[in-house]
Amino acid sequence: MRAINIGLTEEQRQGVINLLNQDLADAYLLLVKTKKYHWDVVGPQFRSLHQLWEEHYQKLTLNIDALAERVRALGGFPVGTLEGFLKLATLKEHAGNVPTATGMVANLVDDHEQVIRNLRDHVDQSGEKFHDQGTADFLTGLLEQHEEIAWMLRSFIEGEALDPDGRKPAAEAKTPVGV
Repeated sequence: MRAINIGLTEEQRQGVINLLNQDLADAYLLLVKTKKYHWDVVGPQFRSLHQLWEEHYQKLTLNIDALAERVRALGGFPVGTLEGFLKLATLKEHAGNVPTATGMVANLVDDHEQVIRNLRDHVDQSGEKFHDQGTADFLTGLLEQHEEIAWMLRSFIEGEALDPDGRKPAAEAKTPVGV
């Protein structure tokens, strides 16, 4: 096999490949969970969540492919088995549990926030420890997508009434009885 000469040592490339494979495993587990919730959601929010999660799992599918191709571009091999995904993932399955629609949203918020925390660390490690700014930039893009998804999901379950100017309304003044 031809030697890879892209300005990174073998150790640097392997360090980044390990990070990317963990991100790939988390993305795959999150994809499976998102699809499962897409199939199982019921209740008044069915249509909006069903459609939202379809958008999310389509993005996740593209990201999974991009992660795997980044691993290959660095000379590694992406994890590609369910056993491998479960071994490397920081996310956990909720096997045998079908929560309410709100519970599903909350679980996905937790998972996206975990992915965001991991990606922040991996961006730092890729750039500072392994000197791979290309991967750091790539992971920053993924991080931003997960931040947007987490925000959308949090907004779904944490809605509050706001004044037209975007502030929370002041407590209503109570009128004394008999006035």
